[in-house]
Amino acid sequence: MAVKRLTSGGNKILGFSAGIGVVLIWAVWLVVSRSGAISVLTIFDLAALRYGVSFFIAFPLVLYFKPWINMKKRHIVYTSFLLSPIYILCVFGGFTFASAAHGGIFMNGAIPVITLLISMTFLSKKLLAVEIFGILLILTGSIFALIDAHNSEFQQSWVGDLLFLVGAVFFSIYIIVSRMWNIDIFQVFLCGSVINSLFYLPIWYFFLPSSILNDLSFDTNFIIQMIYQGIVPNLVGFVLVSYASRTIGTSITAALMAAVPAIGTILSVLILFETPGVFGVISLFILIPGIVVVALKSENV
Repeated sequence: MAVKRLTSGGNKILGFSAGIGVVLIWAVWLVVSRSGAISVLTIFDLAALRYGVSFFIAFPLVLYFKPWINMKKRHIVYTSFLLSPIYILCVFGGFTFASAAHGGIFMNGAIPVITLLISMTFLSKKLLAVEIFGILLILTGSIFALIDAHNSEFQQSWVGDLLFLVGAVFFSIYIIVSRMWNIDIFQVFLCGSVINSLFYLPIWYFFLPSSILNDLSFDTNFIIQMIYQGIVPNLVGFVLVSYASRTIGTSITAALMAAVPAIGTILSVLILFETPGVFGVISLFILIPGIVVVALKSENV
């Protein structure tokens, strides 16, 4: 019995470590993506790195585990579309107009709200009073973020914020269907990496503007983008989320994710020197409790 309790405690420690790892991965991803979007690389190059590099890692695993056997064809199509270049190009496009902090606010902040609203509209989910309160906090925090952007050098950040919201809609729908269809990690590799790579890379190579194809330079930024976009969030992040959800629960994992906007903002200040104004800081203090409330209460969707 003592050994069993010790093992359980060890698993929870590893689970919390995995959850914290996911938070750091997504927070750093905000900064890396913003850095890539304003570099010589095009957003189409960033998408090519994301799908191309992950393909070489995911493809052998997909061949070995054959995840398509237990998936309906329409589930493969829908999941691949939700994780498609349309989704990721909206996100990368957002980073060309808005700061990394706004990516955290309008992506990570919007996802639990959009997930809840979609579930309410299509799955007959009833909103609780505490969920409405959480949504109001997130909306208020987002308004403060918009005011902050209007008073700063990011005059066109609203364009980026809209693109982030489109990306959040894609990912929110994916979260819902992945729960409904019990999509496992290897099915994500199949749809998110392998199928989308086979679809996107030929289009990118022949038709889309590219700095990589015109002047391939293995500078520091290129290597960071290649490793981070292709491996860390796409592959490592999904594995850590899956492990954390199993060991400490989806509610706690979702609540931990509320820290992403704040940590992303801190990193953007330290690395990209994108300092938020007073309204930007206030928005985080309002937004984060709202994300925690909605994430904790919407886990039964």
